Amino acid sequence: MKATQPKSPIFKYFLVSIFLTLPLLLLFSLKAAVHTPPLPQNVALAESEDLRIRPGYSSYDAYIQRQLNKTLNPKLRTTWTTRDWDRKIQVFAKFFDDLKQEKLLSNESKALCIGARVGQEVEALKRVGVSDSVGIDLVPYPPLVIEGDFHRQPFDDETFDFEFSNVFDHALYPDKFVMEIERTLKPGGVCVLHVALSKRADKYSANDLFSVKPLVKLFKRSEMVRVRKVDGFGLDTEVVFRKNVKSLNAIQRS
Repeated sequence: MKATQPKSPIFKYFLVSIFLTLPLLLLFSLKAAVHTPPLPQNVALAESEDLRIRPGYSSYDAYIQRQLNKTLNPKLRTTWTTRDWDRKIQVFAKFFDDLKQEKLLSNESKALCIGARVGQEVEALKRVGVSDSVGIDLVPYPPLVIEGDFHRQPFDDETFDFEFSNVFDHALYPDKFVMEIERTLKPGGVCVLHVALSKRADKYSANDLFSVKPLVKLFKRSEMVRVRKVDGFGLDTEVVFRKNVKSLNAIQRS
C-alpha cells in the first residue's frame, strides 16, 4: 500500500484562509442587510429618471425622526404660527378660490389637507367657506390638524371629497402616499398636489420629482384634470386629479 502524500503547506494555508474569511464575509453581508432601507412597492417607478427616492434612511423610524426634526423645530413652528400665519393663509385661500371657480371644490366638500404642519391651508379652506376641513401631520395642532401618517391615513375608505397636499416630496414611499389618497377619496373626488419640478425641494425631502409623468402612473384610479404653474412657497406646479367614479373594485367585480 502506498503511503498517503502529505498535503502541501500552501494548500493548508489556503484552507485556513477560507475558514477565517467566510465569517467576516457573512458579518459584512448581514450589516449591509440591516442598514439597507426597505424599498417602495413600485421599485421600478421609484428608480425612474423622473422620480428618485433619496438614499440614506436605515429604517422607517429613521425617516420619521428626520421628518420630526423639521416639524418639531421650535424656530420653524414659531415662524409658522406668527410671521407666516396670515401670509400663507392668504396665498392658500387664493388657490382654493380658484379651484372653487373651476368647480373642483365647493363649500359642501369634506376636505383633507395632508402634511398640514400647523394648519394654514386648513384655516384657508374654512375662510373660503369649506367648513368641514381638517389636516393631518405627524405632530397634531388642534383643532386644525390631527395626528396622522400620510403613508397610513387614519380614515375610512371614501371619506373625503377633496384632498390637498404640498408635501409629496416628503413621501418616502410615493406609491403608498398616492394609494392612501385614492383610498380615502370618494368616487369623483378631487386631489390637488403642489410639487416642485423646476428646482429641488428642501433638505428634508425624501424624493425628487422631475416631471408629472410619475404622478400619472401612480394615480391608478384617477384621471389627471389639469396642470398649471403656480408660486406656492417654493413649489412651482399644481397638478389636479379626479378619482374615477367607477372604482377599481367595482371594475374587478363586473
